[in-house]
Amino acid sequence: MSHSEYRLNFRPLGTPKGVSSAVGPHGAGASPGDKKSNKSMRGKKKSIFETYMSKEDVSEGLKRGTLIQGVLRINPKKFHEAFIPSPDGDRDIFIDGVVARNRALNGDLVVVKLLPEEQWKVVKPESNDKETEAAYESDLPEELCGHHLPQQSLKGYNDSPDVIVEAQYDDSDSEDGHGNTQDVLVDGVKKLSVCVRDKGKDDASAQVTKDESTPMSPDTRGLSEKSPQRSAKVVYILEKKHSRAATGILKLLAEKNSDLFRKYALFSPSDHRVPRIYVPLKDCPQDFVTRPKDYASTLFICRIVDWKEDSNFALGKLAKSLGQAGEIEPETEGILTEYGVDFSDFSSEVLECLPQSLPWTIPPEEVSKRRDLRKDCVFTIDPSTARDLDDALSCRPLANGTFQVGVHIADVSYFVPEGSQLDKVAAERATSVYLVQKVVPMLPRLLCEELCSLSPATDKLTFSVIWTLTSEAKILDEWFGQTIIRSCTKLSYEHAQSMIERPAEKIPEQELPPISPEHSSEEVHQAVLNLHRIAKRLRQQRFANGALRLDQLKLAFTLDHETGLPQGCHIYEYRDSNKLVEEFMLLANMAVAHKIHRAFPEQALLRRHPPPQTKMLGDLVEFCSQMGLAVDVSSAGALHKSLMKIFGDDKYSLARKEVLTNMFSRPMQMALYFCSGLLRDQTQFRHYALNVPLYTHFTSPIRRFADVVVHRLLAAALGCRERLDVEPDTLQKQADHCNDRRMASKRVQELSTGLFFGILVKESGPLESEAMVMGVLNQAFDVLVLRYGVQKRVYCNALALRSYHFQKVGKKPELTLMWEPEDPEQEPARQVITIFSLVEVVLQAEASALKYRAILKRPGPEGCLGLEDKELDLEPKDTEPES
Repeated sequence: MSHSEYRLNFRPLGTPKGVSSAVGPHGAGASPGDKKSNKSMRGKKKSIFETYMSKEDVSEGLKRGTLIQGVLRINPKKFHEAFIPSPDGDRDIFIDGVVARNRALNGDLVVVKLLPEEQWKVVKPESNDKETEAAYESDLPEELCGHHLPQQSLKGYNDSPDVIVEAQYDDSDSEDGHGNTQDVLVDGVKKLSVCVRDKGKDDASAQVTKDESTPMSPDTRGLSEKSPQRSAKVVYILEKKHSRAATGILKLLAEKNSDLFRKYALFSPSDHRVPRIYVPLKDCPQDFVTRPKDYASTLFICRIVDWKEDSNFALGKLAKSLGQAGEIEPETEGILTEYGVDFSDFSSEVLECLPQSLPWTIPPEEVSKRRDLRKDCVFTIDPSTARDLDDALSCRPLANGTFQVGVHIADVSYFVPEGSQLDKVAAERATSVYLVQKVVPMLPRLLCEELCSLSPATDKLTFSVIWTLTSEAKILDEWFGQTIIRSCTKLSYEHAQSMIERPAEKIPEQELPPISPEHSSEEVHQAVLNLHRIAKRLRQQRFANGALRLDQLKLAFTLDHETGLPQGCHIYEYRDSNKLVEEFMLLANMAVAHKIHRAFPEQALLRRHPPPQTKMLGDLVEFCSQMGLAVDVSSAGALHKSLMKIFGDDKYSLARKEVLTNMFSRPMQMALYFCSGLLRDQTQFRHYALNVPLYTHFTSPIRRFADVVVHRLLAAALGCRERLDVEPDTLQKQADHCNDRRMASKRVQELSTGLFFGILVKESGPLESEAMVMGVLNQAFDVLVLRYGVQKRVYCNALALRSYHFQKVGKKPELTLMWEPEDPEQEPARQVITIFSLVEVVLQAEASALKYRAILKRPGPEGCLGLEDKELDLEPKDTEPES
């Protein structure tokens, strides 16, 4: 890096904002280490950051209400902007600049002090942190966007040449998923040319110039008032939740004659929200100083060890060299490390907690304690390659026209003794982490795939909820208890779907998996049909009772067995067989929530979903009104019904549905585990999306520690074990930790998706797709790429335009593009871009590792989709569900 480049990228942090708009592209802390600060280290240093307040003053300020605490969110695209949630659920509190952030990192629990009102800022919509392109920072709660949507079906990785994996898993409820309508949408939305006369006054116009400082955010929420947003500064870090680890590259310092040059190298994190870091040269490779270019594309992990008040730089220690940037495994290890995911092998102390004599059989004394369901027709529905089967179903018709329906969940708590080393490690990991190509398990594989997995034709310990229901899904009776089951078959989603679609046919044996001789294929088929019929009624009732579903596009990959590289991708199709499983898992979770709360009103581990952020939701309603769309947001159910009315079945409406779903996901808050004894207002227990008073997680103990705790509470409520010896405060800390790890897991999964899609674009691109405009800025516009479900920004200065201009027609933003003619004798082609315009884009790989950009295709008859000619696997495949 030249001296001039160095000075461009590292500006002093002298102003309250912290970082000038001219700062280079790096991000948070891009300003440290300029010449002034280098010189200041030789003389008297001037403080850049404020000294933190004392614990006593912080405690007093929080009690008096003069200080506010919250989790810090730093805008991933505009690193000088940060926010914490407002305690009243209104507009977020704005923290403007690196200096005001006071060395806190993304995700930290911080205490802030409001600035005087005259220092509050008007945060333009272009500056909002809920950006269109920040899809990998979505807070959309799991229960809102597709319960039982798959994680991936990579468990059979060694058993098949190609592996279909689901990239972005959610354990949420959705309504009718993508279904067959998604195929219509992505396979050929006809091009819609948008040509309107110029109306209104031009706000901006330009000849095409290379201007890279275009604000990085959409205009779709750009209808907020011009009133200042409450602004604050960080005065204390209550908990450093960020791992303080970062992935990045090493560089030499620019000033070769300085003392610093002889002692330190510069670590430049890939995450722009992390500051640049001085690392001692003694930590670096021996030949780094003499051959720095050899390491230009080598990924390292660095851990921050200090960040002093008088330094723009943090101090750090190199932890590890990962490998080449842009390769799957180095990038994946970097992601896992940054988010604090423990991917180490389980220790011998942990493995010693497991049964040592294998094969393990259920002790006779345990059999005598449990309800024996081994003769019942019980089966699992999972992807064909799944191995960790933690839920099974049964459905037996009764004499009076009713049905006995059972949900049977692996009894993981039996194998995880409370207080054991295994229990401690599982509690610390808190969740399995699902990447595109592999899983980092919460529990050892012996438990996940053998002892607890509900494989067919073997006796298994389970926890069951069994109902007596009418055919109209009215619950007449409910039973909870510890059970033993013997699954008769392992159905895939394809098998179950085939049974649902062919209700009157006898499905040939060769099309089905092996079924235990005690049960027939007809018995299993009829059970699936009965479950499907009841599930449809349960679903209808849920939405009639006010539930909300925002079902976003989910991307799944096909991996090459030999190289592990993505061969193709497709939008995951959510079908009736998925919905069947989803409905009964939701029913079980709700039933268990009521059971444990009745038994332990002060000690229940529940899951709540707060209402959406009111200000953002209001802005969105106003935007929809200006677009001629009436939306009622008075409740979750009202919002759902409004969106259903707006959604149509034609191709244009299906595309607009995806954009609106994406927009309405932004104001949604995270769902959270909590201890019932520490939240006095029971109205806050509610789950907004499901619109139910109580909810918890019971159905996935193999991969969620919260479910293990809930199993223990349920066992205590049934008298199967002693009451949990845990104080509400301690349980709340465990709930907080589960929330933190769950969010980290979600981010890791999303980054894994981005990694693989970036590689796919590089290896198989350029990729073409229909896209719909989500937001219009004065020099760019945001699109949802419909074939792949990704969001990108298209920049005018990257297109072959003669000119472009931005205006507002009424309050609707509009960009008019004048295309440079391919034939000099032709007139420039004119194209108008507005929100909900359908356009065609090309995704192209960039020179830097894994980066890709979206380019608008020139309008004209030649602008048809060309993906059919590319060797991409775009057929819907089934993948593993989330329970």
